[in-house]
Amino acid sequence: MAGHSKWATTKHKKAALDAKRGKLFARLIKNIEVAARTGGGDPDANPTLYDAILKATKNSVPKDNIERARKRGAGEEAGGADWQTITYEGYAPNGVAVLIECLTDNKNRAASEVRTALTRNGGSLADPGSVSYLFNRKGVVIVPKGELTEDDVLMAVLDAGAEEVNDLGESFQIISEASDLVAVRDAVREAGFEYESAEASWIPSVTVPLDADGARKVFKLIEALEDSDDVQDVYANFDVSDEVLAEVG
Repeated sequence: MAGHSKWATTKHKKAALDAKRGKLFARLIKNIEVAARTGGGDPDANPTLYDAILKATKNSVPKDNIERARKRGAGEEAGGADWQTITYEGYAPNGVAVLIECLTDNKNRAASEVRTALTRNGGSLADPGSVSYLFNRKGVVIVPKGELTEDDVLMAVLDAGAEEVNDLGESFQIISEASDLVAVRDAVREAGFEYESAEASWIPSVTVPLDADGARKVFKLIEALEDSDDVQDVYANFDVSDEVLAEVG
């Protein structure tokens, strides 16, 4: 998964800088609104909201936008949309399995846009349950490397329930059960380490290795899906080597 994880990390860094910045901001704002509605508007008592705000802040979302989203979600301010979470399953080229998480106020629009993005890029929509069994819900915490070693991170989080620590080059990825995410995040904070993000994610249990041509096709499909305002996250079970990642650019 190292190549896949490096690709995801690089992709999110680029997303914060490119022309899709507005779309990224919108997704981060939605996450804050939903987190506040689900678990309350106090970040100190709502770890999901705390981390949603942290992620938005690190991606340069203005503080006013963050606070308004928090208030809308908590019911302190009018105007919040009735966001619904829907997960679609599909296939990308080369038999790669895809999970598409949407946060939308219009189910029909979301379904149509997901189906169109898949079919136009060599993919297809799959029946519920036909793809999701290939993924496990996990907690993922990203810690910037700085002066830290893998052992430093592992020792800090092992007792909190961390299962593995992966070296992504410029950062470490800590994987845990989703139920241990907050404990692992707290262990990172207690050790005095900074972290870039802490969120539940779908991690594939089986991966499909891709060459450069296959990787380009899969990346193109994922980008098409992410162009939809209704799509929050796309998870896929491909694996790309560092060499292929460098070739694809």
